[in-house]
Amino acid sequence: MLLSVVIPIFNEEPTIGDVLKRLKATMRKIGFKHELIVVDDCSADRSLAISKSHGVKVYSLKKHMGKGYALRVGFAKAKGEIIATIDSDGSHRPEELPLLLAPILRDQADFVIGSRFLNEKPSSARKLNAIGVRLFNALIKVFTRTEVSDSQSGYRVMKSEIVKASKLVSGGYEIESEMLVKTARRGFRVKEVPISFEQRTYGRSRLDPMVDGFKILLSIVAAYMKG
Repeated sequence: MLLSVVIPIFNEEPTIGDVLKRLKATMRKIGFKHELIVVDDCSADRSLAISKSHGVKVYSLKKHMGKGYALRVGFAKAKGEIIATIDSDGSHRPEELPLLLAPILRDQADFVIGSRFLNEKPSSARKLNAIGVRLFNALIKVFTRTEVSDSQSGYRVMKSEIVKASKLVSGGYEIESEMLVKTARRGFRVKEVPISFEQRTYGRSRLDPMVDGFKILLSIVAAYMKG
């Protein structure tokens, strides 16, 4: 069985090298057959060059298209029966990937989300847009009867059949919601596991609470309507 790890990047020069190094070390430790796929969303820094230096599969977009588009490119290139996604800004711990992988290997889930809230510390809750996430969680529960604590987490592991069945269209951050709604609507088993989280180890988040929040709301409704 092959695990494809898709990592979208956009101007993450300070962190992408460390993320890739730790992912490779984690994969060696668990001995899982894998491929690491980096999709560079037309970075203006050295993100692309650093990624290439780590000997992983790297795809470079000719213009900046957004996280959702980059993920979709990575999904199209992935050959694994299992697909994982992880953010490239250092917020997620690569060492925790086996925790997300375990429920699928045990046939307890088809789609696993790493939740920042299941094991959160009070200090981390203040750094996250917790109110917005709770709103999205509630809306998804109404539409799909699936209850999750962190619908917007980008740390995920899923069976490849989910990606093939979902027919994703999102170009930005709203891809997480679209994927979850379409997965739940099709009857796949969704499970969450607690993860550690540090709000960006370098720089500032590019997510605009108003603009991207509105896009996420629209994506949830659209994914429900189109199924």
